Amino acid sequence: MTGAEPTVLAGLVAAGLERREARWLVEECGSDHDALADALARRLAGEPLQYVIGHWPFRRLDLDVDARALIPRPETEELVGRAIDVLALSNVPAPIVLDLGCGTGAIGLSLLAELAERGVAATLIAVDVSSAALALCRQNALKHELYSVSFVLGSWYDGLDESLAGRVDLVVSNPPYVGALERVSLDPVLDHEPSGALVAADAEGVGGFADLAAVIAGAPRWLAAGGALVVEHGHDQREAVRRAAFGAGLRDVVDFEDLAGKPRILVARRP
Repeated sequence: MTGAEPTVLAGLVAAGLERREARWLVEECGSDHDALADALARRLAGEPLQYVIGHWPFRRLDLDVDARALIPRPETEELVGRAIDVLALSNVPAPIVLDLGCGTGAIGLSLLAELAERGVAATLIAVDVSSAALALCRQNALKHELYSVSFVLGSWYDGLDESLAGRVDLVVSNPPYVGALERVSLDPVLDHEPSGALVAADAEGVGGFADLAAVIAGAPRWLAAGGALVVEHGHDQREAVRRAAFGAGLRDVVDFEDLAGKPRILVARRP
């Protein structure tokens, strides 16, 4: 830390930032006082720190993040770990991975990078209904020199080429699963993130379940025999996702808790 930085840091804390956040902004902006003033104003206005900084770590990647997509959360890092475990058990040398609702690309790109470290040459198909989010995913793929990616604009499975039917080894997704009633009780900082990537319609009497239901129901058509679905869900949706998986004809259905002990990740296979 230079001689001037403690004074700058103290000024940011006095303005209302937590000391840890103040340090991040100083490290990010350096001696650019205009950039620092702008970052401070944005953060004090409630914008998420991740958007203010413009990038954020996710597993082994440093991802560009902005208001085009949700900020990747720690629970989703666990989802990637489960997906890697699933593919390891499958022992497929060159799996096709379908990332539905890719957003920043956190899930799919992390899988590509970490599988490559294991000598597994995966191909990723990144799908999002938002062209802006898809552009952000492409930006992150280029940033990390991950080129085995196709980008598809569409809602869930709608934009996929028919030639993929029955050939996908892994469908992975963190779809919107917050119901409208639950949304009003959550942290106001979420107002800065795209609502369509967070809030889903109710379905089957379950709040926020419509997109999960679509992802689960559509998976068997695209999965190869023995292929797996790995999907993140809300802590109160365990029975609903299990019921949907069995109803879709999937087997080996297991639902895992996250590190906080809450139901979070469904894993199921096509027979």
